[in-house]
Amino acid sequence: MVYFTLKRQEVGGKMEDKDLQLIQRLIPSNDALKKLWEEHMDYEHKLEEFNKKRYLSAEDEMKRRKIQKLKLAGKDQIEAILQQHRQM
Repeated sequence: MVYFTLKRQEVGGKMEDKDLQLIQRLIPSNDALKKLWEEHMDYEHKLEEFNKKRYLSAEDEMKRRKIQKLKLAGKDQIEAILQQHRQM
């Protein structure tokens, strides 16, 4: 499922509106971007669940950090795709 409701609060307020609009425009024709965006949103929701917990076990903290790293790596890939399309 693709998250087409691209609102700033849904992605932690970290992305610019113009980037969210570009993502929304490109997703239907760009399978790689679609996959990366779905993963990004999945990681975002998983991190939200960890952040709701008052305390994290050492294992949960390791999982949270791994998800953060995966999310950041995916965001870098999303940014690379967006950069290519900005230059067109």
